[in-house]
Amino acid sequence: MKQLTKLMGLAALLGIAATPAAAQDKIKIGVLVTTSGPAAALGQQVRDGFALAVKDLGGKMAGRDVEIINADDELKPDGAVVKVRGLLERDKVDFVVGPIFSNILLAIHRPVTDSKTFLISPNAGPSSYAGKECNPFFYVTSYQNDQVHEILGKVAQDRGYKRVYLLVPNYQAGRDSVAGFKLDYKGEITEESYTPLNTLDFQPELSKIAAQKPDALFTFMPGGMGVNLVKQYKQAGATVPVLSAFTVDESTLPAQQDAAVGMFGGANWAPNLDNVRSKKFVAAYEAAYNGVPGTYAMQAYDAALLIDSAVKAVKGDLSNKDAVAAALRKADFPSLRGNFKFNNNGYPIQDFYLTKVAKRPDGKFQTEIVEKVFSNYGDRYAKDCAAK
Repeated sequence: MKQLTKLMGLAALLGIAATPAAAQDKIKIGVLVTTSGPAAALGQQVRDGFALAVKDLGGKMAGRDVEIINADDELKPDGAVVKVRGLLERDKVDFVVGPIFSNILLAIHRPVTDSKTFLISPNAGPSSYAGKECNPFFYVTSYQNDQVHEILGKVAQDRGYKRVYLLVPNYQAGRDSVAGFKLDYKGEITEESYTPLNTLDFQPELSKIAAQKPDALFTFMPGGMGVNLVKQYKQAGATVPVLSAFTVDESTLPAQQDAAVGMFGGANWAPNLDNVRSKKFVAAYEAAYNGVPGTYAMQAYDAALLIDSAVKAVKGDLSNKDAVAAALRKADFPSLRGNFKFNNNGYPIQDFYLTKVAKRPDGKFQTEIVEKVFSNYGDRYAKDCAAK
């Protein structure tokens, strides 16, 4: 009887000890994006795309429940640092996903990576961390900022536009966009116009464009900036061809509507991409959120799949940071865009397209692929990154 009692006690003890291992704590993921102000639609697409992926995963990764903790960076770098420290120190998140804007990324990158927490950017991809400053705790599921703008520079060159006016916001991503455009474009730049971030009145710039009569306008104006620019452009009766990045996309089209039809963009994906997983995603997103997903949502969905692939690879044990980093580098997940792998700097190697805004038969607006411009394309800064 004493032996039986001992065995029962041992079993009970083992049961108590095994319970935490069998039912591990939740995987906590902080999503820090802009969800207020003129750029709110961009951040909401990220939140929605990420949430949809977690839902499609059954709310679990490697058998562990997933908890998403959302935070709004309000497009304020100092405030973003406070918010991300809360995610790290109070909420003890395992991953931080975000942000939208590169100036916010520049502010939060060090606090996150210094804490040895993995930072997955579903949008911002500044040159700052693509070269010598690459980091084993930082991965990007979008692009290096220059690349999307490179598409438009190559198109402008190939179409023989001899004079182009450049209009971008005055922050890191705006400067990266100009650098990207100039890589392939060798014609005359009539003017480089840098406006304060969140500018909503473009009459002075539109007057200059009318006076200079360039062959094309290249612009990068995300969120509310793009909404206002396109509306004011049409109201001014301008006819100069528009080559844009993140100015006419699924985050802005619900507000721009017919004013944006026919305008060109550059992207790594569009809702009409012809692959089964992408089509399923678009249908599910539209059913869940009553809107057309853009690259922001797609890249966030892929970010969730990337994290899931790493968690599964380490069987839910996130304590070995080197093993998690190695699993992230493998990018062993089926990207919605098709071709996707990481370069040695944690930025993607992927295809890029010229897109054009169209109105669908159901009355909704979306970007559609016109042609592939680059295949399996990696950024030019990776050569300066020591392998992660």
